[in-house]
Amino acid sequence: MAKPAPPRSLDAFDRAILRILQTDARTPQRAIGEAVNLSAAAVQRRIAAMEASGVIAATTVMVDPEAIGLGITAMVEVHLEDERTESIRQAKALFLAEPEVQQCYYSTGGISFFVIIVTPDMAAYQALAKRLFEDNPGINRFRTLIALDRVKTGGALAI
Repeated sequence: MAKPAPPRSLDAFDRAILRILQTDARTPQRAIGEAVNLSAAAVQRRIAAMEASGVIAATTVMVDPEAIGLGITAMVEVHLEDERTESIRQAKALFLAEPEVQQCYYSTGGISFFVIIVTPDMAAYQALAKRLFEDNPGINRFRTLIALDRVKTGGALAI
């Protein structure tokens, strides 16, 4: 994997381009150029530079979980048995390997990890929780909160 280019400072054009791309990454470069008063070629060069420097980390598609049968969104506070480096590494690897884990944050404030999980139903969540948390000797305890409504997800960063 290629090493990212050194960080670059973003000017007003870069920020304007990023605001548009965060709303719809499929926006044609010509339309972006018209919106920010640059040529399509200049927009293309700036996007490529932001990709190379790691400012643009990925271009993805947002899928509505309920539209594909994933009706349960669980937010889980996970407390590790200890905070040793190896314990943290193992937990990170465990969460990274699970497709149901949509987001995972290693955190401060008494919670080791905050994990967002989507599953088709409560039975599937319970089976996953048993495997990931209950039967895992590295997990001290966990607390699950079930989302009643997805009010805002995947929001654009304020740039």
